[in-house]
Amino acid sequence: MPVFIQEPCDENVIRSAPQTAPCAKSRGPWILAATILASSMAFIDGTAVNVALPALQTNLNATAVDVQWVIEAYALLLSALLLVGGSLGDHYGRRRVFLIGIALFASASAACGLAGSIHQLIAARALQGLGAALLVPGSLAIISSSFSEDQRGRAIGTWSGFSAITTAIGPVIGGWLIEHVSWRAVFFINIPLALLIILISLWRVPESSDPERAGLDWLGAGVAASGLGALVYGLIESSRLGFNDRSVLAALTAAVVLLALFVIMERQVRNPMLPLAL
Repeated sequence: MPVFIQEPCDENVIRSAPQTAPCAKSRGPWILAATILASSMAFIDGTAVNVALPALQTNLNATAVDVQWVIEAYALLLSALLLVGGSLGDHYGRRRVFLIGIALFASASAACGLAGSIHQLIAARALQGLGAALLVPGSLAIISSSFSEDQRGRAIGTWSGFSAITTAIGPVIGGWLIEHVSWRAVFFINIPLALLIILISLWRVPESSDPERAGLDWLGAGVAASGLGALVYGLIESSRLGFNDRSVLAALTAAVVLLALFVIMERQVRNPMLPLAL
């Protein structure tokens, strides 16, 4: 595992916004390149796979329900752990967690491309969702901490714009790869992209964290992840089973209870994962 060495400007990035400007001026394009490529990789994968479903269903002898879970496993883990992923970066280093997410996403992409059964593919897609839950909030957090206040809005706007564009062209990319290569190429293409992102990040992206914050509230993180997971699961299954199904009602009820409990817990901690004042 690579050693993450704090570079000279990293301390300035952590300490105050005005002092981040020298870093942002010299490294800004590289920071944007790494974060845009990373988030785009995750967003494209969320849409491009839809085009690959008929081909992989035939190739892996999957049922309609199995194919649905190829999409849902990714969405479920990503949605459930998005908040936790952002908090981990704040506590343990935004670049560090971001790079872990990239490596995890790339490894899971390789597993997806090599999957010999639909169940292996679903498991690998869930692992992809976990990686995306680390890299997506990490990319935005890196931008926020690396640019000064007067540059931050433009940088975030650039990140958002390119992320939206790549999400929209995901099905086009997926269709081209399936037609000219294979449905497995939809996943394999992530590997060279991930390697490029890792190289840029180690070379040009500064490390940052929030050292003044207390330790991560693991209980709150677990409650938040469980609540969001139950909510997403209930909404996903409602399209197939209907809102009157017992499992759907149970999931949605659990989501309401857990998320309400999470809000109550956040009001009582000094450094909440989700600032309720927002």
